[in-house]
Amino acid sequence: MTFGTVHVLDLDSGNLRSLSNALTKLGYEVKWIKKPSDGLDEAEILLFPGVGNFGHVIGELWNRGFVEPLRAYIASGRPIMGICVGLQALFSGSTESPGVKGIGIIPAELQIFNDTIKSVPHIGWNSASVTNVADEGLYGLCAESKYYYVHSYRADTEVPLREGWTVAIGNYNGEVFVGAMSRDNVFATQFHPEKSGVAGLRVLRAFLQGNRISKAQASQTDILKKNLGLTKRVIACLDVRTNDEGDLVVTKGDQYDVREPTATATAGGKVRNLGKPVEVAERYYLQGADEVTFLNITSFRNCPLVDTPMLEILRKTSETVFVPLTIGGGIRDIIDPDGTKISALDVASMYFRSGADKISIGSDAVLAAEKFYARGEVLSGETPMEMISRAYGVQAVVVSVDPKRVYVSSKECTKHHVIKTSCPGPNGEEYAWYQCTIKGGRELRDLDVRQLVMAVEKMGAGEILLNCIDKDGTNSGFDLDLINDVKSTVKIPVIASSGAGKPEHFLEVFEKTTTDAALGAGMFHRNEYKVADVKNYLSDHGLLVRNESELAL
Repeated sequence: MTFGTVHVLDLDSGNLRSLSNALTKLGYEVKWIKKPSDGLDEAEILLFPGVGNFGHVIGELWNRGFVEPLRAYIASGRPIMGICVGLQALFSGSTESPGVKGIGIIPAELQIFNDTIKSVPHIGWNSASVTNVADEGLYGLCAESKYYYVHSYRADTEVPLREGWTVAIGNYNGEVFVGAMSRDNVFATQFHPEKSGVAGLRVLRAFLQGNRISKAQASQTDILKKNLGLTKRVIACLDVRTNDEGDLVVTKGDQYDVREPTATATAGGKVRNLGKPVEVAERYYLQGADEVTFLNITSFRNCPLVDTPMLEILRKTSETVFVPLTIGGGIRDIIDPDGTKISALDVASMYFRSGADKISIGSDAVLAAEKFYARGEVLSGETPMEMISRAYGVQAVVVSVDPKRVYVSSKECTKHHVIKTSCPGPNGEEYAWYQCTIKGGRELRDLDVRQLVMAVEKMGAGEILLNCIDKDGTNSGFDLDLINDVKSTVKIPVIASSGAGKPEHFLEVFEKTTTDAALGAGMFHRNEYKVADVKNYLSDHGLLVRNESELAL
């Protein structure tokens, strides 16, 4: 059943496929508007999504001649909804892009979050709590719900409130910001409703149907203020590769070896087959996973980029999974079989258009860091991290780190950054450094983890996916020493990975480190625990998590 047509601005800004899929699920047809003449005048409902750098998105508005037609559309009284940078565009500007003028409905400038006491960007599930309800309130928001945010710059609530906007606030470690706001025919969210599970779909549906929150509904939600703040993220990771029959499967390795053990030590058995990627991803979404990460550990060197199987996996997954999707593997400059050169930015763009929200870079980040130090810590401007973050924002770039522990008897034994370890070495060594690897851990490099994360943060990485080869597949818990060391080094968020075997390990890493998220794989794939088991355990021990009961639309 189709309820009507929704017009959506297409500024080539990030993942628009997920928004299209969300609207389709809600029963609406989508018509894209790339320029004002594409049907802006005839639009009855307009969505303005934006992802990434303020200057890049707003620059496209000006370049395509959208600013004055959008002002006229708003003045006409027809409904419009801004999402993420679509909200920020309503302001006069942002300190992210000095000199770039927004639409200017709200005379205020966005400011960056304070990164001295917390990670920036602000990534994860947070609240949008109604503060004031005029005769016409917001759409579909509930204080008990959590919504997915990913941004470095915040809109302060003071000016919108003074200008008569109804505002729902978010609170990130003491800094209050606009989570959503509404006035007359204009509604905007800093969070991504299309990536906020069923809670976000409810917001979209309420806007499209014109169902605003009443004063009574808003006052009821005031009793849930204990729910304010950023949750602990639990991420499900799927290693994907071709098996011996040529099928794409989810697999899991022991210290990166994904083949079943055999009686002979010279050759491994078959690739572990733990399910079909799309089906497994949907299962974890229904269990309450806050994000799903695909790590492509198969090479498709002889396959044209447009035919890469991972693109189809993303397209299919984004039709039913409405939480953030990250894709890793192959995000680099490539040459197609026909000789066509394709830049890492173009590769990433194709993944974003297929449903990815973030891309993960591994080996190429290590190689780029080595060149960064060889140049005397000077940026080239041409690395995949720099190019992608300029276009899509730092929050779209994850660097996946695969280090291996190297024990030493003292700090003086190596030029690399050494920590005192809580897990002594085979000969009782009390110190260790973490050596970076490439090619799935098969090749060691003369670079330590601290050097790597410092370099990629400067290059534009917005998040670190921190693995540990020594912990992979051991089910013995996360490497707390490594996590604490990296967290003390960078200001961007860190995802703890490798070693999770039971819910207690997630509690331990959240209580004993300041990690921003924690990732599990094998324990979920083998059905030893569900994602919901982990989140319920965390909640029972007083940690704030997103409630899986949200999954009923």
